[in-house]
Amino acid sequence: MERRPDLDEHLFRRESGRMVAALTRIFGLHNLALAEDVVQDAFCRALEVWKVRGVPENPSAWLMATAKNRALDVVRRERTARTFAPELSRRLETGWTTAAIVDEAFSPAIRDEQLRMMFSCCHPRLPEEAQVALILNILCGFGASEIAGAFLTGRAAIEKRISRGKRVLATSKRLFDLADAEFRPRLAAVRRALYLLFNEGYHGASAESAVRAELCREAMRLTALLGEHPPAAGPETSALAALMSLHAARLPARVDAGGDLSPLADQERSRWDSRLVAQGLALLERSAAGPEVTAYHVEAAIAAAHAGARSVDEADWESIVSLYDRLMAVAPSPVVALNRAIAIAQRDGPERGLEEIHAIEGRERLKSYPFYPAAMGDLELRRGNRQAAREHFSAALALARNPTERRFLEKRSRACECASGSERGPGGDLS
Repeated sequence: MERRPDLDEHLFRRESGRMVAALTRIFGLHNLALAEDVVQDAFCRALEVWKVRGVPENPSAWLMATAKNRALDVVRRERTARTFAPELSRRLETGWTTAAIVDEAFSPAIRDEQLRMMFSCCHPRLPEEAQVALILNILCGFGASEIAGAFLTGRAAIEKRISRGKRVLATSKRLFDLADAEFRPRLAAVRRALYLLFNEGYHGASAESAVRAELCREAMRLTALLGEHPPAAGPETSALAALMSLHAARLPARVDAGGDLSPLADQERSRWDSRLVAQGLALLERSAAGPEVTAYHVEAAIAAAHAGARSVDEADWESIVSLYDRLMAVAPSPVVALNRAIAIAQRDGPERGLEEIHAIEGRERLKSYPFYPAAMGDLELRRGNRQAAREHFSAALALARNPTERRFLEKRSRACECASGSERGPGGDLS
């Protein structure tokens, strides 16, 4: 289900997953396509009606009611109610109304249904990356291009994963039982999907904006929901929640008054949300209760190290590099390696940072990531090599994914004209 770019994105992100989960409970997982279709129809109808009448007082209830009416029309027209969930047939036969199901859909019970839907996407016949792609697509409203950006892979490959995943889900007759013995094996994919959802909001590949706070909030909401379910509320989930809180604390300073990206080195730390910092540190402490140290623990520890410093210069780069070393051992990736190289440049100087960047394994996966050449541009600028810096920034500009990134990279490119060689740029570390 592709997102409609001309509809309020926050509303779509928040409601589409809830609506699909509610409808799937009624129609059955094998009728997921019907649930997605009627939700899409509801949003298309909203585009037409709201343009004329304005946004209703309760847009969530309006969308759900419209989706339910559309679903009933389909079922009655095709005379196939018996092929759907038995609960639907019973309600149709006993005079069930759209108003009743709207009320039920927004009751506390829907919270468990959202969890069940996330875990239902993690079918054992699918590899984890396909499971994660399904969660992002069905419950988070991501299109194939956004998911491809999160995975650093091609759109066609993601479309195939989603298509195959939905065919596999169509063989299931019911939503996953959260008490099932297969709960824990599915938990890792759910956490990873929420992590990618947050990352896409914090610094993603959207063509509209480099920072989408509504995605961060939705990821935090769903992670909190996960943490409320006892079998999932372990140290790793706490570490993931800590990581999100510590990064979300910086959102007020991520974009300056002019709407431009503000890198870590330039952020007004007084604008960081102290409540979220405290919450993140408390969650990180709680996450230490288990015997295992996961990637979420290490990333949260890196974020905590930044939160404890009054400026970039006062940060404990020795400890931060050590944490990145551990992160590379636990969950290696080209992006982690790039951020590690930038941390080494902060500790040991730009030459060492460039050496580490050139040594990144699999760095061809970063070829479409604008902050890969931008990092090299900043380090060359710090070395006083303005010509090389300009070339790297030119390459980065060609890869810019939205106007916010473009303005940021243009500003860095202009810095080449007046730099003395000592200017410290943010490189790829925009945290």
